[in-house]
Amino acid sequence: MFHPVSVAIGLRYLKGRSGDRFSRFVSYMSTAGITIGVLSLITVLSVMNGFEAQLKSRILGVLPQAVIGLEHGPTPQQLAAPSFITELSETRPPAPLVRSEVVLQSPANLSVGYAVGVEPAADDPITQYLIAGHIKSLTQGQYGVFLGHQLARDLRVSVGDKVRLLATNASLLTPLGRMPSQRNFTVMGIFNTGSDVDGQLMITHIEDLRRLLRFKPNTISGWRLFFDDPFRVAELANKPLPASWQWHDWREQRGELFQAVKMEKNMMGLMLGLIVGVAAFNIISALIMVVMEKQSEVAILKTQGMSSGQVMTIFMVQGASSGVIGAVAGGALGVILASHLNTVLEAMGVALFAYGGELPILIEPMQIVLVVALAIVLSLTATLYPSYRASSVKPAEALRYE
Repeated sequence: MFHPVSVAIGLRYLKGRSGDRFSRFVSYMSTAGITIGVLSLITVLSVMNGFEAQLKSRILGVLPQAVIGLEHGPTPQQLAAPSFITELSETRPPAPLVRSEVVLQSPANLSVGYAVGVEPAADDPITQYLIAGHIKSLTQGQYGVFLGHQLARDLRVSVGDKVRLLATNASLLTPLGRMPSQRNFTVMGIFNTGSDVDGQLMITHIEDLRRLLRFKPNTISGWRLFFDDPFRVAELANKPLPASWQWHDWREQRGELFQAVKMEKNMMGLMLGLIVGVAAFNIISALIMVVMEKQSEVAILKTQGMSSGQVMTIFMVQGASSGVIGAVAGGALGVILASHLNTVLEAMGVALFAYGGELPILIEPMQIVLVVALAIVLSLTATLYPSYRASSVKPAEALRYE
């Protein structure tokens, strides 16, 4: 097969001569360094992607992702949400919602939680996390409540037990002064999302919570919106709303958590990216050694009519080939390792989670392509200076003492 002369010579230099073992060793170490760096970066990013996706599904899957209501006071409930709200909800029609922070009291303990009143539906997001009870058990007037398993454990209650809910923002005037609105609720079910939401969230019927909060009939806190990607709220929150309407979303309660996860993900990527950078710039030292050894050969090539640009291409091909091989090999091995990481950890006897848990893994193809492409570009950049030095060799000076 025909190859341009610069490419052919560059690939020949990459293989090296049988007696040039040290130069080949340095070249191989540069390639291995890029491979290990890309492999580590892809594996760690896949794990961080998995953690982020898990948090998104477990926390933002049950919490109201966005709520639109009137700025002052409860929102009147209609048969259907206003059209401008319906247009914003992507996966399901908007649902009426009543919510408030409440105090929970059981015979054994006292705690604070976040109560959400909903109209029970078979496809409610909480149903996939229920470990006891059924969504149909939430009926109007029964004053039933679903608790997170951590909250139930803190209160030392189980299904069928009574807990007292106190709404501090709704008070009653009594002979003893103002007292918070309160009522006994029966634990109808327990859910487990595997996140800190289990220690705070409770679900009850919308009408029961409305009475506890002393809302007027047919009034709600707002309309609950549903999205495929909860992170869409950052874009949709900027859309203008009619006067007196207000937007609330999950970032008010969990925004700092996801910002911390994103920052940690970026910092891990930066730290492991520096490994790739160090390995790529090892190509500089390897190529400089090759240039010093090949000065006489470069001089002969230039006397035969090869231009400085062609000479530069020779060493760029040699150095960039190491980067390409290392980046592609690292990308392939990274995908394989990330896909079987839990199996590898199990074989090594490493238990990161109790009760048979495993690391969440999410491999994003575009992210892998970007990592491999950046490693190749970085390797190519590292070849520029040594290649320029090689193209600057003057034949007369290089061959003076030959």
